[in-house]
Amino acid sequence: MDRTLTLLGIESSCDDTAAAVVRLGQAGPEILSSQVLGQTALHEAFGGVVPEIAARAHAERLDGVVEEALAEAGVALEQIDGIAVTAGPGLIGGVLSGVMLARGLAAAQGLPLVPVNHLAGHALTPRLTDGISFPYMMLLVSGGHCQFLWVAGANRFRRLGGTIDDAPGEAFDKTAKLLGLPQPGGPSVEAEAALGDAGRFHFPRPLLDREGCDMSFSGLKTALLRARDALVAEKGGITVQDRRDLCAGFQVAVADVLAKKTARALAMAGERPTALAVAGGVAANKAIRAMLETVSAGAGVPFLAPPLRLCTDNAAMIAWAGIERLRAGLSYTTDFVARPRWPLDETAPALLGSGKKGAKA
Repeated sequence: MDRTLTLLGIESSCDDTAAAVVRLGQAGPEILSSQVLGQTALHEAFGGVVPEIAARAHAERLDGVVEEALAEAGVALEQIDGIAVTAGPGLIGGVLSGVMLARGLAAAQGLPLVPVNHLAGHALTPRLTDGISFPYMMLLVSGGHCQFLWVAGANRFRRLGGTIDDAPGEAFDKTAKLLGLPQPGGPSVEAEAALGDAGRFHFPRPLLDREGCDMSFSGLKTALLRARDALVAEKGGITVQDRRDLCAGFQVAVADVLAKKTARALAMAGERPTALAVAGGVAANKAIRAMLETVSAGAGVPFLAPPLRLCTDNAAMIAWAGIERLRAGLSYTTDFVARPRWPLDETAPALLGSGKKGAKA
């Protein structure tokens, strides 16, 4: 498909309500607009995302965000060639909100409706931002996911490994909560760690003694809890410097695990990738990014990290994934269901187990 394609993307899988317009022409892809409304203030008092509150906020905001995205792009709905929407995985109430709006708009305008796996949006972002060729290695590292993906095509993903429990972003959030830091936890912990002594507390590096590139971060969070409690028992509380040192020790442990597992994933790939790419909110962490750049340089592979606004949840990546699917001639149907669980590599064994709703990851 060589003609110009302009797609509206809709994303509502967690706590960001987003819409974007992306165009692919002869000069390459262009993000005409990208609107993202966060919900941090709505969930702040609860220490994490409350699914019911998130779903209600999406339902209230989605139509307005779509209107703003179209206005920013200077494009009328009649000029859109199709709509791409996150159909999973995610909090099902939010996913349904986006899917139902997209269905209504597509039906009213007679437009193709392309269901997109949220993880595919992240995994394909380096092709939107840097135009890299297949195949490449993607480390998807965020609040809800952590996977090494071999990306060989618009719908060809091979999972080499991932977390068997908490994702790094989740571990950062829980660490922030344990230390009384504001949410979202990643930026709070990183800011404290920058002023701390990473050598004062030595936290474990889970699963480094095990072959492969699966990871675990739940025990690391527990180790920090015990270190905090030991300080409280000894001194009756923790000082500001104690907190900074705990954050620094925790952060370097996460970075060390990710770096060493990334090196293993590159070795396991079996062929040379065009790049090592990283996406997801945790990709914004400077210490983690620096370690990954070192690994990439050591392997002689280019390192790519999309701009922060495209690392975190957004609808431009969903619109682009829709364009990729249309260009590749992949089939799509309006008769799809919203999925709370949707592994990219459905041939790989479930990392986190499965149930009636299918594999978790």
